[in-house]
Amino acid sequence: MTTTLILPLHPKPLNKSLLLRSNLSPINRRSSLSVKCQAVAQPPEPTAVYQGVYGPWKIESSDVQEVILYRSGLVTAASSFVIASSTAFLHNTGWEVFDLIRGNLDLFYGVGASGLGLSLYLIHIYVTEIKRALQALWVIGALGSMGAYAALAQPAGKSLVEYVVENPAAVWFVGPLFAALTGLVFKEGLCYGKLEAGVLTFIIPSVLLGHLSGLMDESTKLSLLGVWMALFVVFAGRKFTQPIKDDIGDKSVFIFNALSEEEKAALIEKLEQQNYPQNLN
Repeated sequence: MTTTLILPLHPKPLNKSLLLRSNLSPINRRSSLSVKCQAVAQPPEPTAVYQGVYGPWKIESSDVQEVILYRSGLVTAASSFVIASSTAFLHNTGWEVFDLIRGNLDLFYGVGASGLGLSLYLIHIYVTEIKRALQALWVIGALGSMGAYAALAQPAGKSLVEYVVENPAAVWFVGPLFAALTGLVFKEGLCYGKLEAGVLTFIIPSVLLGHLSGLMDESTKLSLLGVWMALFVVFAGRKFTQPIKDDIGDKSVFIFNALSEEEKAALIEKLEQQNYPQNLN
């Protein structure tokens, strides 16, 4: 089975108010197993075997590769966003490099959106519906961006980014893509308790809604945009300071979900006979 990034969760029973409960299978209801977002302090050893909700599992080389790709997608998105957004602050410098950036804003937008799409494709979340919702938002935002460029920006002789800046209503077309980004940083902030992710969860929609509604003045938008740029860099960079296991979590859940219904029932019965959930305490 090919594994991807998951919402890192801990299978030990905990206080319900602190948990994200996984409702993916009958064993969760029978044994009242709950799971919790938790960073792992120690890096995984190549031969380490981890005890999961549905049995032991190991980190494979494919897991490591996908974690690196997930994090690289975030770095790509953050770098592209910061480079493109820098023109809002340095537009009067006269530097040729910024003229070059301004002439290729849509390229940076596309590269950043692609990086975000890669991360959303690889992200692992126990509740499949949430993962699919984030991916759907990205697809809607990507299609909306292309449609707005072809139907609105290009006929007006503008780049998509310039058109959205000058026409706040165009946020409706690109907004879903940024909503997907907001969902991703919210997940990261919830799992790892990262301050920058938590702040980004509020800043991203605030900037977009402030621009869309016209209720936010330019000075405030620029200030929040600057905070967004700084925190996005910190957020993406800090992903590489985490142990690989942080972004893998309990792989046994996904191995279980790949089984047929008969195989799931047999495994559940076997684990109950072995009193397996209690062995996780």
